[in-house]
Amino acid sequence: MAVHGSSDVLIDELYETTHQLRQFVEARLRTGGASIARLRALRMLARAEEPLRMRDLSEMTGVAARTTTTIVDSLERDGLVERVPHPRDRRAFLLRLTDKGLTCHREAEELDRVALAEATAALDADDRTQLRTLLARIRAATS
Repeated sequence: MAVHGSSDVLIDELYETTHQLRQFVEARLRTGGASIARLRALRMLARAEEPLRMRDLSEMTGVAARTTTTIVDSLERDGLVERVPHPRDRRAFLLRLTDKGLTCHREAEELDRVALAEATAALDADDRTQLRTLLARIRAATS
């Protein structure tokens, strides 16, 4: 049951569901040594066509620069990301995944996929379509 933190129980339930889903996925990722924050960074680096600046990664993940630095430092310590010199700016570095980082990314994506499939298993195709339609209407009203 949602704790009432707003004037609308529907919004409370939406927030509670999102929070619970995040905790559920986070716990599954932790079994593989990952986290949602680390997966998001790995995902952006894996999808990038070329190495990224720290600022670009921060903007792409929607995470504060200081937090991004902490995440990247951790990924670098674990041998998943490396800093490479920027080809045109001697003061700057770019970020790219190592081979170990690519493997870790694939494994974390699979853990994420399985966790999300488990969390939404009770929804059939019509339920999923209806929920997506309703959420899109809320997003449209708030954009």
